[in-house]
Amino acid sequence: MTDSWEVFSKKVNAAGYDGVETWLPGSETERKEMLTALKNNNLSLGILAGGGGKDFESYYESFRNSLNEAILIKPDYINCHTGKEYYSFEQNKKLIQLGFEISKQSGIPIYHETHRGRFSFAANITQEYLKKIPELTLALDISHWCVVHESLLTDQKDAVDLALSRTGHIHTRVGHPEGPQVNDPAAPEWKAALDQHLAWWDKIVELHKKQGKKTLTMCMEFGPAGYLPTLPYTQQPVADQWTINKYMLDLLKNRYQSL
Repeated sequence: MTDSWEVFSKKVNAAGYDGVETWLPGSETERKEMLTALKNNNLSLGILAGGGGKDFESYYESFRNSLNEAILIKPDYINCHTGKEYYSFEQNKKLIQLGFEISKQSGIPIYHETHRGRFSFAANITQEYLKKIPELTLALDISHWCVVHESLLTDQKDAVDLALSRTGHIHTRVGHPEGPQVNDPAAPEWKAALDQHLAWWDKIVELHKKQGKKTLTMCMEFGPAGYLPTLPYTQQPVADQWTINKYMLDLLKNRYQSL
């Protein structure tokens, strides 16, 4: 981000967003600047958290520190990049349970994002975690599963339906069988992929309504160059990231405005 938090927050508010999801800034000064700007512009906050380290023990401590730092600024929710796809079930379970304990103590919802490279990298693998860990709640970015399984998951209905029923937060990026992000969801060639993602999100919305839940957060998460395809040599993005996310915001607000 090149703008100040105040300039960025004004732009976000003017575009019609209700909040911002971001990694926790590294410095205390920037954290205060961020919180002030969000408050000035009536925006809510979701924080991303994760871990790192050369082995599981160091990862666990890093993950715990990340969560403890995040709860200090009292975000509306925390979205975690949890574990590694090569950690054992018990190791990843320990991280998930840590998140549950911190969530219970703080009163802040903590979700675990479906993401390549994490415990939740694949639909069938995540299904086993959901069956065995009843407190596990997902931040569903199902675009990752589309590329992992090289499909729109029509052959994994049971795994997908279970994930939809345990979702508390959505990343509304549209994936496809060969990548986690279509170049422009408004383009007609991606209609089948967009329609499938909308059908999944519709199910989550309907489940939340039936359960009497009052809030379901969605993050417009089409990423920059790297996620967004680029032209060779110049690295020029083939579409505009802000425009794409605004398209998704307007599409989903119109779709769910009566809720």
